[in-house]
Amino acid sequence: MTASTWFIVFLLILCFGFFFEKFLEFINLKNWKKDIPDQMKEYYSENKYNESRMYQIEKGRISFIQSLVSFSLTFLAIFLGWFGYLDQIILGFTQDSFLRAGVFFLCLFFVGELVSLPFSLYNTFVIEQKFGFNKTTPKTYLFDKLKSYLLMFSVGGGLLYLTIITIEWVQHGYWIYLWVGLTVFMLSINMFYADLILPLFNKLTPIEDGSLKSKISEFSTKVGYSLKNIYVIDGSKRSTKANAFFSGIGPRKTIALYDTLIEKHTDEELVAVLAHEIGHFKRKHILVSLFLSVIQTGITLFLFEYFLNQPNISIAFGADNSSFHIGMIAFGIIFSPLGIVIGVAMNVLSRKNEFEADYYAKENYSATYLSTALKKLSADSLSNLYPHKAYVFVHYSHPPILKRLEKLKN
Repeated sequence: MTASTWFIVFLLILCFGFFFEKFLEFINLKNWKKDIPDQMKEYYSENKYNESRMYQIEKGRISFIQSLVSFSLTFLAIFLGWFGYLDQIILGFTQDSFLRAGVFFLCLFFVGELVSLPFSLYNTFVIEQKFGFNKTTPKTYLFDKLKSYLLMFSVGGGLLYLTIITIEWVQHGYWIYLWVGLTVFMLSINMFYADLILPLFNKLTPIEDGSLKSKISEFSTKVGYSLKNIYVIDGSKRSTKANAFFSGIGPRKTIALYDTLIEKHTDEELVAVLAHEIGHFKRKHILVSLFLSVIQTGITLFLFEYFLNQPNISIAFGADNSSFHIGMIAFGIIFSPLGIVIGVAMNVLSRKNEFEADYYAKENYSATYLSTALKKLSADSLSNLYPHKAYVFVHYSHPPILKRLEKLKN
């Protein structure tokens, strides 16, 4: 295709993605019902239910404004050729491929931060504070940002450098080498996330001896699950919201329970939540998801090399000739419709996996305690009890709470 055709295609895809997402958000918000479901009345008073609705409205409003600003800037950048203009400025200082790409992405990063930072601050210190969730201090917020920047610049810069030298050395078929490299990187992150990355932001403490640990050990022994690494994470330093997660594979598998989760739930409810997480492991969900992520990465990189070899793509963005960094931006846009399809498929699988993990907890421990834990989690986080089916289909990695309760009951 000609550069002019690519130019039109980019703008159409960008517009479609924005309006499609806003349409889903609109129908999701309008789907809210006035009646509190019978099974949730014990956990939602009228005031709490109205508070939940207002929370979703305010979060949706700030999200809409932020996405509108981001969409407008991106549209203008493509329409007016700002990406190509920026590349020409950088080219006047250096012709080194890595430096050009590094400075280019650094400039885009700073612009993105200038746009997103006010919204992030408002969301954390106004909305989350207003509804009683926020525990983040300005100091914690600042240090989180600085550590995130350091991590992004070091890891992201290293990956960018390795990607560019691989492309320059191999030239044809480099997507295979990038695929192997990124697969090793993904496996390493999955293996050592709880040991290397998470401690930069949170404190992990081995669960203390006591009733909860005894019940967890008893259950894990019963189901034949070797559980050595179970930690309590200090989530309360940032939010009152509760959570639990599983990471790692093989001997590095780790389960982390938020301290807020432990504070708000009985031992039996916590074991039920843990049984759900073990269910994911027993049903091979983690390995299957990791395998599918590797396959998805390979497909993405194959298409990336194909589109990067189309010189008119960079020209459509205002560049004089083809370049790696502008090609990456262009590919991100052209790939987005396929990304939506892949995301929907992964979410369909994820929701199926959640039902299976719930069933595992029901069969091996207790549907009653898991249901109670889910109800408390939903009420404490002011979640939407009536999300629209279309929004769920596209975005939800977990089934809506009422669907999960219905499955557990039946």
